[in-house]
Amino acid sequence: MLNDTALSLRKGLKKKAQKSTGKQEVYSGLSDVEVKERVKSGRVNKSKNATSKSVKDIIRSNVFTLFNAINLILLILVLLAGSPKNGLFAGVIITNSLVGIVQELRAKRIVERISVLNAITVTVIRNGIRKEINVDEVVVDDIIFLGEGQQVVVDSELLTGDYIELDESLLTGESDAMKKEKGDMIFAGSLVLGGGGYVRAKMVGDDTYAAKLAKEAKKFKLAKSELQLVTDKILKLTIKFIIPIGILLIVTQIINTSKDWRQASVSAISGIVGMIPEGLVLLITAAFMVSVIRLSKWKTLVQELPATEILARVDTLCLDKTGTITEAKLKLEEIIPLSSYNLEEIEEILGSLSKSFATSNSTLKAIKEKYESYKAIEVKKTIPFNSARKWSGVEFSTGEKWVIGAPEVILRDSYDRLKDQIEIEAKKGRRVLILAKINSGELADELPKDMEGVALVLFEDIIRKDAAETLGYFNKQKVDIKIISGDNAVTVSSVAEKAGVKNAENYVDARYLPEDEEELLKVVRETTVFGRTTPHQKKAIVKALHRDGKTVAMTGDGVNDVLALKEADCGIAMASGSDATKAVAQLVLLESNFNALPHVVAEGRRTINNIEKVSNLYLSKMVYSIIMSIVFCLLLLPYPIMPIQLTLIGTVGIGIPSFFLAMEPNENIVKEGFLKRLLEETVPNGIVIAISTIIIFLSAYYNNLSIEQARTLTLMVMGGISLIVLIKVSMPYTKFKALLSGTIIGIFILSFIIPISRKFFIIYAVDFYYLAMALGLIALSPLMMRFTKVIMKKPLDKYFNKRIH
Repeated sequence: MLNDTALSLRKGLKKKAQKSTGKQEVYSGLSDVEVKERVKSGRVNKSKNATSKSVKDIIRSNVFTLFNAINLILLILVLLAGSPKNGLFAGVIITNSLVGIVQELRAKRIVERISVLNAITVTVIRNGIRKEINVDEVVVDDIIFLGEGQQVVVDSELLTGDYIELDESLLTGESDAMKKEKGDMIFAGSLVLGGGGYVRAKMVGDDTYAAKLAKEAKKFKLAKSELQLVTDKILKLTIKFIIPIGILLIVTQIINTSKDWRQASVSAISGIVGMIPEGLVLLITAAFMVSVIRLSKWKTLVQELPATEILARVDTLCLDKTGTITEAKLKLEEIIPLSSYNLEEIEEILGSLSKSFATSNSTLKAIKEKYESYKAIEVKKTIPFNSARKWSGVEFSTGEKWVIGAPEVILRDSYDRLKDQIEIEAKKGRRVLILAKINSGELADELPKDMEGVALVLFEDIIRKDAAETLGYFNKQKVDIKIISGDNAVTVSSVAEKAGVKNAENYVDARYLPEDEEELLKVVRETTVFGRTTPHQKKAIVKALHRDGKTVAMTGDGVNDVLALKEADCGIAMASGSDATKAVAQLVLLESNFNALPHVVAEGRRTINNIEKVSNLYLSKMVYSIIMSIVFCLLLLPYPIMPIQLTLIGTVGIGIPSFFLAMEPNENIVKEGFLKRLLEETVPNGIVIAISTIIIFLSAYYNNLSIEQARTLTLMVMGGISLIVLIKVSMPYTKFKALLSGTIIGIFILSFIIPISRKFFIIYAVDFYYLAMALGLIALSPLMMRFTKVIMKKPLDKYFNKRIH
């Protein structure tokens, strides 16, 4: 489907739209009355597809879940069996749903509030005046001004004579820049690589080509969360166990209770409820939501929920120099004449050149700021700057043709004559461009050979005040830093060294990078700074790091960073950058504050490490419930614990502490192998709890203790060892964790002492012999868990090694 539509687009891109009716319409735009009429008739750039979940959707997604449905069915069975208090486990439906709804609504409000700071705006002409409006306020026939780095927001007709270069890869999959000239159609989702001009909106909202491609313009890839992938696997496995074991358990319990379905249902439901990790999904969602809320304090917009987790796992951080370790602003420092032109003449040429383009990059802005007083000369033709070309050019009405850009690109074979002089300046950290004149030949994409170098133009990059501290943080965390820039490699290396990048002296000029993937990988491993990189080379470097097994984050602010941002595991955009980078990034730093990244990493680590710990509680319960359900199906004996007793263990030993522990500070380095580590802990825990519970129950049951006494001992052993697991999970201890564990243990003990609690949880008195036996099993459990872990290590290693290979 996409191939067909992309093919039709490519054909459509070649067709000319009807010409504009005149200059007056271009410059005056729509009147307020015309805008209102179009809004009223629905010809406004609003999509029926909401960009975020509505309140109704949030409530629906938290209430109507598979596990809520299972719990509800089990509750109905318990109520029909005439044992309402054993249905208390279903309180998790209300609790989970309420907590999930509250957290998601809170995060939604915060995201929507800070998204206003990141909202894409466009420049339109209305009533003859240029004004900024939100994207969703654009109407059909609006006159829109497009500049470099902006995203095309509606299908439009190009009105002005200057051509625009577009990246249409989000629509067609083709990454080559496409030139558009007056009368051509340009489509929503395209990115302006160079040039600029006025366009007239033709199709808006759901009528745009991009909307018909299911918003392909913004749909690049979803962040892959290991936590979510592991959770999905666990839930799928749980469903496979619950249905067959649940049915078998009910049948065997009916046989055991002489066909009393009521008593059998209540017994069987204990086993089924125990197999459901009902709070785990909620816990992960809530933890991510809390991350979104916390990061809003650092003016960081999380555009994809798992982005904080991915950044916490990153071991390689690729940085674009400009706008990341330096401010997105240049200062024109010096001009060095190279020919017969004197300084005053050169300044006049530069001043006129800087005013010749519809849009300005940071270089032209610096020149324009320096020579604001110089008058513009009438222009015959311009070729705007783009990252692949690395120069911009202008032909004045006088016939003179001038270009400014990278010396090695413009001078080519003649570059060696100036190489030493340029590298001396570059080593000072200066950005060096050359102003050159075309003496013969045309101003075209391919520069003629007859180029005269007129002057070196030197710019100063301003290093961010927080760059050294932030880079120091990543150095301590053993995160490799790669600087990938379009500027001169020597300049970038010098600036990177000043900013505190380790091994910044290892640099390479990307023009000499090998195209062979294996050769490129070798260079990437050994190199820290890459200069004169094209957008495709930036992407190739990220791909090489992926082949080397690295988890890569990429920061950027310009259109030249878009391809690499999309390729990286986590794309981070600066708010001061282009709309294009913000559209494809998972994280946006709303104040372009590079120093926010350590806080994002810390938040991700807190989320992952804490969820891994508390998942231990939920999955240990699932493991022992599955084992016990199977065993008691085979033994044809009553299930050893009642639902109300399991609710006590689930609430006190798992539910309450897990939410507190999940929000605790934790900045430990995130390690690979989340699922393997989880199973290495939870399987031994579950086996020990199951074996200990079976031993105490069978000892009591076959020695003629009442079923209530046997279940009391089961509750004691199962709950006691669950608290041992909680103590292990809480390590290392803080005052808060010690208080939490002490409170939880105290509540559990009081449940066996307070008369009303004993009655509610069906707790009966037992002989001292059995009490001592239960306490002995609890005391021995840590040793048994360690022993079981050693035994289980080999089969688990074998299983995971088999999966890897």
